[in-house]
Amino acid sequence: MPLTEEDLSRIESLGFSREKFSVSDGDIFRLRNVGGKCYFLDERNTCRIYEHRPEGCRLYPAVFDTEKVIVDMICPRWKDVRVSEKARRRLLGLIGKIYRNLQISEK
Repeated sequence: MPLTEEDLSRIESLGFSREKFSVSDGDIFRLRNVGGKCYFLDERNTCRIYEHRPEGCRLYPAVFDTEKVIVDMICPRWKDVRVSEKARRRLLGLIGKIYRNLQISEK
């Protein structure tokens, strides 16, 4: 899950270390997976930071697939989900924000 600077700051303000909950490919920070699951999922698969979760998590299972917004087929209920126009616009805006932050940090 890609993270914006706002996501990183919000989660750090909860007392979590960026180095523990995220990974970076040199350009984009993403949530760290541990044992195939998000760092913040507990043993019952409940999000420990639900009220403060990243924007991408709020929009899931809507994901961007190279050219368009789709429903992630990894989601167990993917057949039941319809991506609204509002969610599509929010996800495209989030992707734009991540890449704008990337361009700013490269300058």
